[in-house]
Amino acid sequence: MPIQILMPALSPTMEEGKLSAWLIGEGEEVRPGAVIAEIETDKATMEVEAVDEGRIGKILIAAGTEAVKVNTPIALLLEEGEDPGSLDQAATASPQPIALQAETPEAPTAPPPMAERSNGARIFASPLARRIAAQKGVDLTALTGSGPRGRIVKADVEAVASGTVDAPAPPMPAPAAQSGGTPPAPALLPASSSAASVARLYQGRRFQERALDPMRRTVAQRLTEAKQTIPHFYLRRTVMLDPLLDLRRRMNAALEGRGVKLSVNDFIIRAAALALQEVPEANAVWAGDRVLQFAASDIAVAVAVEGGLYTPVIQDAETVGLAELSARMKDLAERARDKRLSPEDYQGGSFAISNLGMYGVESFDAVINPPQAAILAVGAGMAQPVVAESGEVTVATAMSVTLSCDHRVIDGALGATLLAALVAHLEEPLGMLV
Repeated sequence: MPIQILMPALSPTMEEGKLSAWLIGEGEEVRPGAVIAEIETDKATMEVEAVDEGRIGKILIAAGTEAVKVNTPIALLLEEGEDPGSLDQAATASPQPIALQAETPEAPTAPPPMAERSNGARIFASPLARRIAAQKGVDLTALTGSGPRGRIVKADVEAVASGTVDAPAPPMPAPAAQSGGTPPAPALLPASSSAASVARLYQGRRFQERALDPMRRTVAQRLTEAKQTIPHFYLRRTVMLDPLLDLRRRMNAALEGRGVKLSVNDFIIRAAALALQEVPEANAVWAGDRVLQFAASDIAVAVAVEGGLYTPVIQDAETVGLAELSARMKDLAERARDKRLSPEDYQGGSFAISNLGMYGVESFDAVINPPQAAILAVGAGMAQPVVAESGEVTVATAMSVTLSCDHRVIDGALGATLLAALVAHLEEPLGMLV
């Protein structure tokens, strides 16, 4: 019976992915460890290796197909001497054990852009090979690939990087082609069948259709689910920020020699971590038929990246001082923007923070990222007239914060208690240094 090659799960949360490319064709022989396909998730593009030995009898899912569910049969593998006549029966049989494994780098990253040779010909290299070449300074234009149809694979790059094989000198670049005139206008793309009714509303208007990449598709799916299934409610407070800004200014001056520069967001993360320790019932997530309450404050922080966002998690944030917390956050944010986060960097967390203050946004309501039960939306600190206790009108820096709560886990009084504890730390920041 032919072996079904199934769509693998490349991370614990993966439900579907895009089958970006087949690196083998029907009738070709494969051996265990051979890279046979590339699969794109919302986080990265990964090479997939064969586990079994045999010959590709039939490709069931074409290259470029999106939203392929995990464990869907994508190809059939014939063992030595096996009858090709059994392929049709195997294609409809119940799925067998997965015959693929992912080859992932230590920290998955987005592959660098495709390179070209001096004559303009495209260099065919796997995403992993391109990532390693970029990290180790290997010139892909000088390599000849050993993979299927001359494709450059991981082994080719590592051989040159380790000195096992000498890289030939790259050819002299060809002179840039001269072009004139104005670039062509964007083509008017037909709407897909699923969007036909929307496209009809804009008949006669010029538009471009943009396909959803895996990250945007996942964000859309998860946040739609969140708004449909989580009973959100919102609590709003205004934070008087001047004491914190003054403390931050003095601390940054003192820490300048160590290369430390604290942000307002670092103080907010610290305040949230301490508030969750003081109101432990709110340090919880929804688990379907129960609530999981945590001992540690694991804080997820939204980081905007091209095409979407990540929410890397600072674990045990209540135990971390401001300087170390700032360093951790900078490292996570940098790796998020480079798409070098590993799954353990962005999974979990019981509480999240989304700060749009640096964009000038005064206030907003954030959507909870399940299974977390709360997220704090932070606006910009702005100079505003306020009435002092003496009755005088003065000017102070005020910052709006909105706490979105999952009412299944956090009711109104509990959410108000948590928000009050958080605001108290921000308005009396010296207490966060103890």
